[in-house]
Amino acid sequence: MVEDASDAASTVMLTSGASGRINALLSLRLLKSLWLLINAFLLIFLLPFRGKRSAEKGGGKEEKPQGKVVRVPAAMVPRKSAAAAVDKEVAARRALAINRVVEDDNGDGESVRDFSLLVSSRGDTIFTQSWTPAKVKVSGRYNDFAKKLNANGFKVHGMDWIGHGGSDGLHAYVPSLDYAVNDTKMFLSKVLAENPALPCFCFGHSTGGAIILKAVLDPKVKQRVSGVVLTSPAVGVQPSHPIFTVLAPVFSLLFPRYQLSAANKRGIAVSRDPDALVAKYSDPLVFTGSIRVRTGYEILCITTYLQQNLSRLNVPFLVLHGTADSVTDPTASQKLYDEAASIDKTIKLYEGFLHDLLFEPEKEEIMDDITAWLISRL
Repeated sequence: MVEDASDAASTVMLTSGASGRINALLSLRLLKSLWLLINAFLLIFLLPFRGKRSAEKGGGKEEKPQGKVVRVPAAMVPRKSAAAAVDKEVAARRALAINRVVEDDNGDGESVRDFSLLVSSRGDTIFTQSWTPAKVKVSGRYNDFAKKLNANGFKVHGMDWIGHGGSDGLHAYVPSLDYAVNDTKMFLSKVLAENPALPCFCFGHSTGGAIILKAVLDPKVKQRVSGVVLTSPAVGVQPSHPIFTVLAPVFSLLFPRYQLSAANKRGIAVSRDPDALVAKYSDPLVFTGSIRVRTGYEILCITTYLQQNLSRLNVPFLVLHGTADSVTDPTASQKLYDEAASIDKTIKLYEGFLHDLLFEPEKEEIMDDITAWLISRL
């Protein structure tokens, strides 16, 4: 969320998204890999029945085991709890996220950075942050952007959605993106309660943009938001073949956490700045592995929903997209602009730019465009 420091006149909320290539999830290589998994699953399932049939053919005689049989109590058998492993990973990510906030808060003196933990209706802990101009009082990778907004008098709040950053959940696993949409609404209510009567602008990048869009399609949210800024939003995802749209729900049900290890051997080029790529793909808080099947399916579902409801959008918005983006479709952003019912709408397409616009060599230009749009609507 963004707040004007000089007269406490506005607030801006940020949420980002995964930069995994969804097409990799729906590729022919993944289909072959999952088919092998299904075959293995069926083989394991059918083996007991084959054994039973063989016993029946043998006259029903049961051979007694030779020698002594030692039965070990179940309590003595060590078991690694998957839930405990996830909790340990979450704790490590959260500690790192908190440490970054604490270290940065002792930095330039221009912004005051803080964090808080928000518990969702499901009981999940969501990690949130705020950046406040120091003369009065945003998440992780967007620290520079948040401070840029601070310098222009805006207060910024950021949220790591479930399975990301310092929030609960297996890294990059999203059982339902509606969880993230509902968490965004809850976080928005919290921020507005702390900043009453202030204009509120929401910012979303990639999948975060899709989450913001679905949230503001709710009439109760729409009336509380003054505008939306979207960079490279996941409005359209085009599978490599239509058959994958049919198969995705099945794979999502059978192998929700499955990752295709060969789908992302090298980091996807999301910026033309080599240093930005190194920073992204070496950051333990940023998931850079292969996209999980359920998460990819959820992204496919939310983009389908948005494509069917673009004409319902009637909040002021600014959408920015690079024409060379290979992660999300820039033509879908153009379709959003063309079909949205909003009277106040702006689109900026940057020729040759990639997915992470705020980490491109021209990031200052991008931030200036966003800041100017926000200021003109105060």
